[in-house]
Amino acid sequence: MKYSRIAVKLFEREGEDVFYDPVYHGRTLKVFGMDDFLDKAIGYFVGAYREKGYSTVVFDTKGTFPKEGFDTVLEIEDTKPNGLDPIKFAIEGYFDPYTAATIVQTVYGLDRTLTERLYSDILSGKVGSIPEALKAGEKYSEVIAESYTVIDQLLYSGNVPELGKNILVDFGNAHSITLVGNAFLILAAALEKRRNAMMSLNDATVLSYTSAGGAGLPLLTKPILRRVTVVASEYALDSLLNLAGPVLLLYHDPDIQSLVYEASGVPSGPMRKHVHKGEGAFIYRTPETINVETGAFHG
Repeated sequence: MKYSRIAVKLFEREGEDVFYDPVYHGRTLKVFGMDDFLDKAIGYFVGAYREKGYSTVVFDTKGTFPKEGFDTVLEIEDTKPNGLDPIKFAIEGYFDPYTAATIVQTVYGLDRTLTERLYSDILSGKVGSIPEALKAGEKYSEVIAESYTVIDQLLYSGNVPELGKNILVDFGNAHSITLVGNAFLILAAALEKRRNAMMSLNDATVLSYTSAGGAGLPLLTKPILRRVTVVASEYALDSLLNLAGPVLLLYHDPDIQSLVYEASGVPSGPMRKHVHKGEGAFIYRTPETINVETGAFHG
């Protein structure tokens, strides 16, 4: 079989190696495994796509991914300014003002009328940040104030970071799941249109746990040309299993392996091979078939 230039080798086998090809298999790869097996897989894909000239973006909830090779490292924490204000991001040109307004809508539960009012005030220059929106004396200010906390203030405080070619977003010292979800949504919106890029989400379940984080997930997993997204998790939840795209199943508890096979539509029997340490099962669909390839994971 002929693969595209962005195909990455998964398994070495006699006769023919097995590759993941985003063009043929789907541009979002879901990876399930436990402990260090996920970390090693992410490291392998990051290295492989850098060799192909792709920029790399890693969202790391564990705080263990090596910082070497990244020109932008964002350490997101509960106790320091992070500079992730969506209205400021819009002013800097990372996305349009309406996107900023809808992010505020998602985070604070504004209705459509208040969202449109906020959007108008952003366009007019009346509001240049979320703290300014909080103090604007409008109805949307009251709604924002109902759930606004010191942690929110720190998330938005500070200068907007410059997002370089290779970005590591380190959530290792962020203990507030709300902060993690909000930060992920803002950065996902800022990076949504980036091309010639490989995005990695680990652990994707943690990143998308809140409503804000869940809203950020489709921004980086919808299929677009010249982008590859690796969605990794220890947790085989429906929200991830139901994403379009192939699966790389690494070593995990037998029940989890069975769940992944079942959710992927693999029939019971010899196709459901037990994945041992150092191995992987690559599950992918075509319009006519479902296929499972196994072997020693190249990563």
